[in-house]
Amino acid sequence: MANFTAADIKALREQTAAGMLDVKKALEEADGDMAKAAEILRVKGLKGVTKREGRSASNGLVAAQAEGGVGTLVEVNCETDFVAKGERFIALADQVLAQAVAIEAADAPTLLASTLPDGRTVQQLLDEGNATIGEKIEVRRVARLTGPTVSAYLHRTSKDLPPQIGVLVASSDAGLGHDVAMHVAAFSPTALSREEVPAETVDNERRLAEATAREEGKPEAALPKIIEGRVNGFFKDNVLLEQSFFAKDAKKSVGQYAKEAGHEVTGFRRFRVGA
Repeated sequence: MANFTAADIKALREQTAAGMLDVKKALEEADGDMAKAAEILRVKGLKGVTKREGRSASNGLVAAQAEGGVGTLVEVNCETDFVAKGERFIALADQVLAQAVAIEAADAPTLLASTLPDGRTVQQLLDEGNATIGEKIEVRRVARLTGPTVSAYLHRTSKDLPPQIGVLVASSDAGLGHDVAMHVAAFSPTALSREEVPAETVDNERRLAEATAREEGKPEAALPKIIEGRVNGFFKDNVLLEQSFFAKDAKKSVGQYAKEAGHEVTGFRRFRVGA
């Protein structure tokens, strides 16, 4: 008979987050040796990592930190919303964010390859989390933004889940930056200014505008004006500085409002889990 008690099973479950049956089997195999049983569970869990590689990790959370003129944003994914709101997953994501801040990471590969203070890489940390939690866990995206001041905003799309939308905004004023970050979370612009919109995207919008106008039977002479009007409408919908600043003054664009206040917005990043 294996030399372990119900208290040993409870302690090992708390240590490893493994299921009761798995813990009991590991203790039996280890003849009650807690350290050996924990190692057995870890090995078995890590074997399962490769089996989970093909799974979709479309849930998770966004975490952010901004201080002074630097902000960091990370998206950490898992398979289910049940895991996403769990303490272990949230704690793991906090570790990932702290490491991203510490090494000034600006992309996921750099962060994953980096070494934590305990000697593990971030990828090894995720693999071990994968093994104990039982779901595929990955870092999908990382962003780093600098500016005169950087503001961070996190938004919960459901009160039962951790933040699903995260925004960083670089500006010349922290108060304005916070307001703009909330705006970005709600209206999801794709570019700061029209100069940042890829030329092929603008060309495609012009083609669509012309095709639509012709389909509607608009006069040939009016087409250039109609096309430009619709392209400008595209910019107003998608470019941050040209979007109406509904939170402050819907009659003014974000760029106009900032300029009149004597400030400027110089950059932003926005992540939404799974998008």
